[in-house]
Amino acid sequence: MDIIFLNDLKIETIIGIYDWERETRQTISLDLEMATDIREAAKTDDIEKTLDYKAVSKRLISFVENSDYFLVERLAEECAQIILKEFNVPWVRLRLNKGEAISGASGVGILIERGQKV
Repeated sequence: MDIIFLNDLKIETIIGIYDWERETRQTISLDLEMATDIREAAKTDDIEKTLDYKAVSKRLISFVENSDYFLVERLAEECAQIILKEFNVPWVRLRLNKGEAISGASGVGILIERGQKV
C-alpha cells in the first residue's frame, strides 16, 4: 500500500469537558496517513483513480466544525470512521492535537490507527 498524507489541518470546534471549553471554539490540528494504491493514478494521471485528499479535508473540516464532543478520543474515532467508510480507505493513522490544552506543553492529543473490518 501507498500512503497519502495530510499534515496540520487546522479546524475550529467545540471540544472539552470544562465549562469554558463548551462555550469557546478551540483550534485542533489533524495529521492523517491514509493507505491507498496509487499505481493506476500514476499510470493514467487521473484524479478519479486515487484518493482525493482535498475531498477528504473538506469533509473533515465540515464534520469537525459542526461537532460538539467532550473527548478528543471520540472526535478522533469519528474522523477515522469517516475516512474508512466514506472514502473506502483500508487503513488510516490519525493524530489529533488539541494544541495548548496543558500549560507548558506545545500540544496534547491522541494518535490512533484504524483499518477496515474484514
